[in-house]
Amino acid sequence: MKHTKVKDLLISTTTLQEVNAKGWVRTFRNNQFIALNDGSTINNIQCVVDFENTAEETLKRITTGAAVSVIGTLVESKGAGQKYEIQVQKLEILGDSDAEKFPMQPKKHSLEFLRENAHLRVRTNAFGAIMRVRSVLSFAVHKYFQEKGFVYVNTPIITGSDAEGAGEMFKVTALPFDNTPRTEDGKVNYKEDFFGKETNLTVSGQLEGETFAMALGQIYTFGPTFRAENSNTSRHLAEFWMIEPEVAFNDLDDNMDLAEDFIQYVIKYALDNCVDDLKFLEGRLLEEEKSKPQADRSEMPLLEKLNFVLENNFKRVSYTEAIDILRESTPNKKKKFNYIINEWGADLQSEHERYLVEKHFKCPVILFDYPANIKAFYMRLNEDGKTVRAMDILFPGIGEIVGGSEREERYDVLIEKMKALEIDEEELSWYLDTRRFGSATHAGFGLGFERLVLFVTGMTNIRDVIPFPRTPGNAEF
Repeated sequence: MKHTKVKDLLISTTTLQEVNAKGWVRTFRNNQFIALNDGSTINNIQCVVDFENTAEETLKRITTGAAVSVIGTLVESKGAGQKYEIQVQKLEILGDSDAEKFPMQPKKHSLEFLRENAHLRVRTNAFGAIMRVRSVLSFAVHKYFQEKGFVYVNTPIITGSDAEGAGEMFKVTALPFDNTPRTEDGKVNYKEDFFGKETNLTVSGQLEGETFAMALGQIYTFGPTFRAENSNTSRHLAEFWMIEPEVAFNDLDDNMDLAEDFIQYVIKYALDNCVDDLKFLEGRLLEEEKSKPQADRSEMPLLEKLNFVLENNFKRVSYTEAIDILRESTPNKKKKFNYIINEWGADLQSEHERYLVEKHFKCPVILFDYPANIKAFYMRLNEDGKTVRAMDILFPGIGEIVGGSEREERYDVLIEKMKALEIDEEELSWYLDTRRFGSATHAGFGLGFERLVLFVTGMTNIRDVIPFPRTPGNAEF
C-alpha cells in the first residue's frame, strides 16, 4: 500500500479511509499514542496503537527516533489541537532503533549541542522548520529571476581570480605537500600544478557573471562561495551560498529598485508558503526572549518583522548623510558604540547599521555612494573622485544583508584603479575585455543566502541556517 505524507493526511477531506503513514516517532506515551512526523510539515499526526493486541516486544521498540510504518483508519480526533488521527491496525518498525543512545530526545537541547549533532538536528521541530523555509526561499530565488527573464549562469567554483581583493581564499592544488616543486627563488612553482597556475575556491561569481550579462542582458548566479577568513563569529561561515544578479544597462538606481523588489518578493513567498513553520519559529523565539534582559529583546515578533519589510519602502540615504547622523547620535556622543564615528571615511560596523535601521529611520535602509577606499576596485567612481556608486541594504536585527554597485564600465578608469591597488592586469585581461569590446553601464549585487535565511527564520547564529556549517576548526559530517 502506498504511503501518504503526513502533511496531506492532516488536510484530508475524507475520513474513515484506510491509510498508510511512514515517519519517525517524536514521542510515544501511555504505550498507546505515537506522535509521528515525516518531515513534510512541522505538525505531527497522532497514531493510536491498539496496545492490548500489540506484542510487548514491539511496544518496547517504539521509541523516540524510531522509523515506523502504520496502516489504519483516518478518523476525526477526539483530542485537542488536532483534526485527525490514525487508528492503527498494523504497525511495523522499520530498521533498528536504540532509544538509550538517540541524542534527540523530546526535551530542550542547546543550539551548541545540536550543532555537534548536525546530522540528526534536522529531526527536531526547530531545524525541520528552518530547513523547509530554506528550501522554499531557494525556490523563490529561482522563481523570481526566471519570471523576470533572467538567465541562470553557473559560474566556476575553482578560479584564478580574487573578486574582492581580500586574499582570504582557500587554495586548490594537486601539488604534494612533501617535496613541493619550487622556483629558483624558492616560491611554489604553480606551473607544475594541475591548472598550471595558482587557483582558489571562489569568493564570488560576480566577475564571471558580468561577462555573461554583457551578452545575455540579465543573468543571476546562485551557488556556493568560500572565505578563508579566520572569524569564529555568529555571522561568518567558511562555505556559504551567494545570489548574484548582473544586469546590462542598469545604473545604481535600477540596482536598488531590483534588490528591494527581489527581497520583498522572496520574503512574501516564504510568508505565503511557510505559515506553520514561521509561526512555530516565532513562538520558539518568543519563549527565548523571556529569558533575556529587556534591553536585549527584539522590538518585533518574527512575523511582524517580516511584514515590516514588506510594508515599508526602503529608505535611501547617502553614506555622507549616514555619517552625519551617526556622528551626532546619542550613542556616539556618549561613547556607547564600540566603534566611535569621528570622521567621514569610517567603515560602518553592524552596530552603526542597526542603529540607522532600528532607531533612526525605523525601516530598511539602502546606503549608497561610499568612500572609494573602503570598497572594491570594480565599483564605478563618482565625479567627485572620492566616492563610488556602491550600495548596501541594511535590515533590522542583522545589519547589512545586500552589497552591490554600478560597475566601472570605463576602461581607462578601471585600469587606473587596478594600478593603484596593484591588481595584475594580465590576470584579469579577460575581465578587461568586457570594457574593451562593447562596454556599457551595468550593475549588480550580492546577497548571502544564509543571511537571508537568518533574517526570515529569526535565528541569531548563521551556523543554524545551513545544513552542515563549515567554520574555523570545524568540517564535520
